[in-house]
This record gives sequence, C-alpha cells and structure tokens, in this order.
Amino acid sequence: GSYLNKEVWLSGTTLLIILMATAFFGYVLPWGQMSFWAATVITNLLTAIPYLGMTLTTWLWGGFAINDPTLTRFFALHFILPFAIISLSSIHILLLHNEGSNNPLGTNSDIDKIPFHPYHSYKDTLMLMTMITLLFMIMSFLPNILNDPENFSKANPLITPQHIKPEWYFLFAYGILRSIPNKLGGALALVMSIAILFTAPFTHTSHIQSMTFRPLMQLMFWAFTTTFIIITWAATKPVEPPFTEIGQLASIMYFTFFMINPLLG
Repeated sequence: GSYLNKEVWLSGTTLLIILMATAFFGYVLPWGQMSFWAATVITNLLTAIPYLGMTLTTWLWGGFAINDPTLTRFFALHFILPFAIISLSSIHILLLHNEGSNNPLGTNSDIDKIPFHPYHSYKDTLMLMTMITLLFMIMSFLPNILNDPENFSKANPLITPQHIKPEWYFLFAYGILRSIPNKLGGALALVMSIAILFTAPFTHTSHIQSMTFRPLMQLMFWAFTTTFIIITWAATKPVEPPFTEIGQLASIMYFTFFMINPLLG
C-alpha cells in the first residue's frame, strides 16, 4: 500500500527507469561481444516503430551501424544520467520524508514517530558502510565474478554469440521481450512491462491500504513474486521449448496481476 503515496511512487519508478538506462549504457562501454550484441538487440527495437523507427535508430547509432560514434554517445549518456539520478533521488527522499513511510498495519502512526537523526541515520550509515565495504572487497579480490565470459572477447559484428542474454537485472524485461515472436509486439511488451508500474497507485480500489488484512492480496503478491522469478530464470535459458512456453505463460501472468488488481478490492 506504500504506492498510494503517488508522488513518491511515481518519482521512484522514474528513478528506476533512469537507473536501468544508465546501467545499460555502462554495460555497452567495455565493448566486448556481449556488450556489442546487447546494444545491437536493444537499439534495433527502435526500428519496430512505424515510419520513424529507422531514422531514430540511425540517429542513435550516429551512422548506419553500431560503431565508434555509438560508443561515444553511450559514454556521454552514461556520464550525464547519474546527475539526473542524484537530482531525482533528492526529490524522492524529500517527498518520502514529507509524507513519512508506510507501516505494516497501514494505520496513521504520527504519534509514534521519532527523529530521523540519530535513531535512523546511525543505522543507515552502518548499512551504507557495510555495503560499500562489500563492494570494494568484490572490486579488489573478485572483479570478474559477475562478468559474462563471452564479454572478455573483443566486439566482433561478424560473430554472433550462441546465447545472448543481458545482466540479471534486465532479465525479467528481456524474458517478456523474447516471449513474443513479433518484433513490434515484443518491443511494446518490453516497454509496457516497466510502464505498467506507473498504474499501481491508480488501480488500488481497496479501502484498506495494507496487505496485512487482505489474504487474497497477499496470495496474489507472492504469486506475482514467483512469476517474476520464473520470467528471470526462463530468460537465462536458450530460446527453445519448453523455456519459450514457460516464458510466454509467465509473461501473461505478469500482466494479468495488474489487470485483476483493481478487482481484488
């Protein structure tokens, strides 16, 4: 029910999209095989747009194929977008602190509120330092643990990797994209899989904000979580039966959740 604070939810969802774009542009920069072909697959989706598709794709590429001008543009976008993330994060935190966070019961808890500092700031600082320490340990001792072995090969437009797949944080969107054999349909499904998150605050019809007293909604939430995991898992597999059918069924269930959410009350 936290998404009923519309300004916070919409700014957070926008922040997620910008963060995904920044991650994608950064993933292309190593210019390895997976980086090159990931850029090829994603940017080619623009060609599915009627009339303007090829023009937009050529403009984004900076030519008639992915080459050095494309890499330069992606580097510029990867550098500029974090400034937008910082600005939007500040707005998001400001809106969140203005209204306050939700609680499991969904009740008004103004009388129970405590100052953010020092009670929460110390806890947040400790967690932040822990995360930064873990990040530096991975960077120092296991820098390649999360890298795709295919990406150690230099980008070669003449050799297509046997199994192209994005990083784990894009797998759910990629799984929905490839579950539809039609190019335009797949591109629309990819966009809708993220854009549909904006509809959550406007399709909530229950008089109760929290899920604590709504067992049916709890069931649907865990079903949605399971569906998300299945889509992510299926996207790591080759495009062949039964993974194709599993991905298609899970994608249908993903969108079904948002359509029946208003009916749950």
